[in-house]
Order: sequence, then structure tokens, then C-alpha cells
Amino acid sequence: MVVPASDLPERVRIHEVGARDGLQNEQRVVPAEIKAEFIRRLADAGLTTIEATSFVHPKWVPQLADAEQLFPLISDLPGVELPVLVPNQRGLDRALALGADRVAVFASATESFAKANLNRTVDESLAVFAPVVRQAKDAGAHVRGYVSMCFGDPWEGAVPLHQVARVCTALRDMGCDELSLGDTIGVATPGHVLELLSLLNEERVPTNMIGVHFHDTYGQALANTYAALEHGVTTVDASAGGLGGCPYAKSATGNLATEDLVWMLHGLGIETGVDLGRLTATSVWMAAHLDRPSPSRTVRALSHKDQ
Repeated sequence: MVVPASDLPERVRIHEVGARDGLQNEQRVVPAEIKAEFIRRLADAGLTTIEATSFVHPKWVPQLADAEQLFPLISDLPGVELPVLVPNQRGLDRALALGADRVAVFASATESFAKANLNRTVDESLAVFAPVVRQAKDAGAHVRGYVSMCFGDPWEGAVPLHQVARVCTALRDMGCDELSLGDTIGVATPGHVLELLSLLNEERVPTNMIGVHFHDTYGQALANTYAALEHGVTTVDASAGGLGGCPYAKSATGNLATEDLVWMLHGLGIETGVDLGRLTATSVWMAAHLDRPSPSRTVRALSHKDQ
């Protein structure tokens, strides 16, 4: 039953991260052909922004070592944006050589996670990203800036809001078109989300530049998403079937499941362009390849009805 709520966006763009952020945390390596079929099925379900892979060194993320093999298998998808993660200049060069026109860099709001994930300080990592963003923009690419640990850090605890804002404004100033605020270990609550979004607006980071990326460690991902929608955010990251976590923060559990997000949005009368039945079938298909059930409650409920 659709029951719209007042003062919420009419449409939300879902930034699907299952093929990259989801699969990179799997123990087994999924073949490139299966990844390509996964992405094609996600597109067939109506998702128009699907983060495809990462051009990181295979030593660090072996699950995504096939980026050069995968990207040509999906680059012909009509009307689908295929962002890729680029950790440095070499990664960007590899991505651009294959025709990628949407890239993302991955920063941290905390020193501990910057050291664990990037082996650099926060400022050192920003210095590495500046020429990457500049070159990507010169090549005509759209650039997304991920900011991890925006709400809490497993080593440092609660993260001061001004610390997050400093990294966000640095990425804005170097030319990022979009920012994704990551609750990497899933500790955010709605009031915390609203406080950060308000501070970023005060720091001249407009709401239409912001996406949110919530993990469901404490069951707060949908509540936090609703708070962001109330603030005017219209880009939400999610992962088909709830795939993913974070290989560098062991307390992080899965991403917000795309199906759970779509169920809520459609119930609120918010357009997504996504066919929930096809999306659920895709996650059931991928779960079979991974040999384990999907953690998404919506996937479990809808697939149970079909049995």
C-alpha cells in the first residue's frame, strides 16, 4: 500500500554498489562473466547507476583483480552509468584507457582508517587524490568522492562532525562532483545524520551534491536513510541483496540492501525506476552463486512467497 509522506523527494537515484563494494568483501572470487551477468540483471531491473569494479592493485583486493576483463563486458549497457573506484593515478589511467567516464576516489574522515585502508594520513591521501581528480575532470569524467567513517570509527570512536566536514570540503574544492557519506561501521542514528547534513550545508556543501551510504550493523540504515530524505538528499547507496561490509573494518556488516530500500521508497510513493520483483530475483540468483542466502529481509520475504 502506497502512503506518501509530505516533504520527501519525488524521486531517488539509487547508486547500486553490490557489484563492487558487495563482491569485494566476499571470501570467494566471483568470475568476471558472473559479475557481468549480475550487472546486466541489475540494469534489467531498472537500476541506472551501477558501480562496476575497482582499479585497485590486485594484491589489496584480489576479488576485483579482473577489472580490465570485466569492464569491456558491460560497457555497452544503454542508459546505465558505470562508476569505477580509482585509488590513485595508476588506477585512473587504467580506467580511462577502457573508456570509463565516471570514477570515484575513496577518502577517510579518520586517521586510523586512512592508515588501515590507504596506508597514509588523511592529508597525505587527499594530496594523492588532488591530481587524480584534476586529471579525471580534464578527461571529462564525473568524479565521486567517498568519505568513510563519517559517524564512527572502530579505533577512534565517535567522529567529530567538523573532522568529516573538513574532508568533505577538501574533496569539493579539488573538484569532486558528488560526495558519498559513509557510515562504514553502521553506528549512525537519525539525529546524527541530520546534524552532519546541516553542518555540511553551513560549510557550503549543497544537499544536491550529497549521497548517503549506510551499513545496517545496528539496524539503523533505513531510519538513517529516511532522515536524509527529510533533509532533501536524493542519492542513496545500496547493495543488491545486502552484499558487502568492509575488509578493513571487521565490525562493519552488510550494506543497506537495495530491496529493503526500494520497498520503503515505493511505500512512500517515491519513484526509483526499479522493478522490485526483477531485483529480488537477481539477488536470489547471486546468492545461489555465493552459496548462501541473502541477508535482505525483503529478498527473503518475497522469495518465500514465490515458493
